[in-house]
Amino acid sequence: MTQEDHADVTVIDRARGAQGAPVGSPGDLEARGWTADAVDCEPKLRALAALAALPGDLSLPSVTYASKGNALVVGGDGRAVAAAVRLAESLPVTLLLTSRPSAQAAALAGADLGDSAFPIWGGKVASLKGYLGNFSATLADLAVVREAPGRGLPGAAAAVFDLVVDFSDPPLFGHHQPPQGYWRVTDDASAEAAIGEAREAVGEFEKPRFFAYRENLCAHSRSGIDGCSRCIDVCSTEAIAADGDHVKVDPHLCMGCGACASVCPSGAMSFQFPRVSRRGEQLKALLSAYRAAGGADACIVLHNGTDGRDLLASAAAAGRGLPARAIPLESWHVASVGVDLLLGAVALGANQVVVLAAGSEAPEYHQSLREQLALAQSIVSALGYAGRHFALVATGDAGEFAAAVEALAPAAVPPVPAAFALSDDKRTAVEFAIEHLLKHAPAPVTEIALAAGAPWGEVVVDKEKCTLCLACAGACPESALMDGGEAPMLRFLERNCVQCGLCERTCPEDAIALRPRLLLAPAVREARVLNETQPFHCVSCGKPFGTRQMVDAMLGRLAGHSMFSDPAALRRLQMCADCRVVDMMSNKNEVSVLKL
Repeated sequence: MTQEDHADVTVIDRARGAQGAPVGSPGDLEARGWTADAVDCEPKLRALAALAALPGDLSLPSVTYASKGNALVVGGDGRAVAAAVRLAESLPVTLLLTSRPSAQAAALAGADLGDSAFPIWGGKVASLKGYLGNFSATLADLAVVREAPGRGLPGAAAAVFDLVVDFSDPPLFGHHQPPQGYWRVTDDASAEAAIGEAREAVGEFEKPRFFAYRENLCAHSRSGIDGCSRCIDVCSTEAIAADGDHVKVDPHLCMGCGACASVCPSGAMSFQFPRVSRRGEQLKALLSAYRAAGGADACIVLHNGTDGRDLLASAAAAGRGLPARAIPLESWHVASVGVDLLLGAVALGANQVVVLAAGSEAPEYHQSLREQLALAQSIVSALGYAGRHFALVATGDAGEFAAAVEALAPAAVPPVPAAFALSDDKRTAVEFAIEHLLKHAPAPVTEIALAAGAPWGEVVVDKEKCTLCLACAGACPESALMDGGEAPMLRFLERNCVQCGLCERTCPEDAIALRPRLLLAPAVREARVLNETQPFHCVSCGKPFGTRQMVDAMLGRLAGHSMFSDPAALRRLQMCADCRVVDMMSNKNEVSVLKL
């Protein structure tokens, strides 16, 4: 629902007119928050009116596609031939028959190829990548089946197309959500849809740039050692790829699920459609109006605008729909829901948050949502708030969903809603929410144990193994691990740690372990010393140049090496760099390449 759809009075009057009468149009049910007309839900109506009265979202940068309609049809039977003929009426078409020559002949036998002399090739697609207006196909085993003037076989078996209609089995794009400009045909209905949409896919098109990326916060990799790859793993469009120490996102492939932002531990990746701060404004407006109208135990129902919205409409039309205390809030994609929004909603006054996954979501999104909800629930429960505060309902059955929401008993929440605004910085938003929950907690604690993979925790150092080489501090992308300046020391600021594991994998002594937890004491904001030692002094000039542990470890490893069998060579290892050079030059027996 947007500001343009309804004004305050309009929403409430339309809903009142529907009470006690047969269910009207979908608009009547939407105006009631997908609750059947026989249910009195005045507080919800006030909440929805407050949401509609908010100003529109800020505009976002856009991503542009340019297509001339040059289409590739791939298949091995008469269906592909028929589709190519129909598309050739309005688009430049190339048909690639992937069947054997005998089957190609059978597919073309008796076919009316029309007046358009489009080329027909035999062969296969070795690889396909790209998006609307920029598909790059690598073709193999190419042969001309029907020539077309000026349109011969591509050089080096590579060709570029604007659109792809795919009859292949398996499909050329196997991931859950293929790119714009690509259609997978499985039956007559999908063939009709592909042909109709392809005909319209000519010109310039825009979509929002759904994400923002701050590479200075990214914990993906350092010096060739892998750290966090959660955004890459969860992306169903394969829009995210490694790029050295960071990642890169192809905005043309990104379809705006927002899962990358929800799983990112540092906040380097953030969702922009809408931003978390905007969601906070919506929640505050909804919940404030709901409470002012006498509503209690508000349950926020997050759903998408496609199959999720349709399911809510079906539930309201066929039965009671959502309970009166359940307030729907539409999302572009529910996979964008993260722990910052979940904890923020409860801090701002929501009793519960329910996420509806109606079936269009990729399987990996279900997993990421479960992890985010479980993390948020573990924190709230550890603070003594009884009940279930967060739920994922994954179903395509309207009655089942309505029953699941109805069955949720209200949970314990802070008696006073927070007044702060949700921050677009993920860790700041979570920090503010947890501070509020802790302030009113029934059972305050100073530490919460978290499951492996949680984005908070400490680094544990084995002092017996650690040589204070400080490789871990150099690898830490969040400045959680730091050196001691002039003193041989390793310091740790727990507030900054995202548990990416780069320090653990970088340590040459295997002296580091991660311990996920949420520290709620003031010490989380204070740098503490994990290990320190006295510096080792050069045996020649006395200048400090390392630590005793580091020099002892080096001597222990090299003592048996043939190059250090001479005691003088071992002593040289205990010298600073300057003295080591002087000693080598002054030793006449020193082996040198200049004497060879």
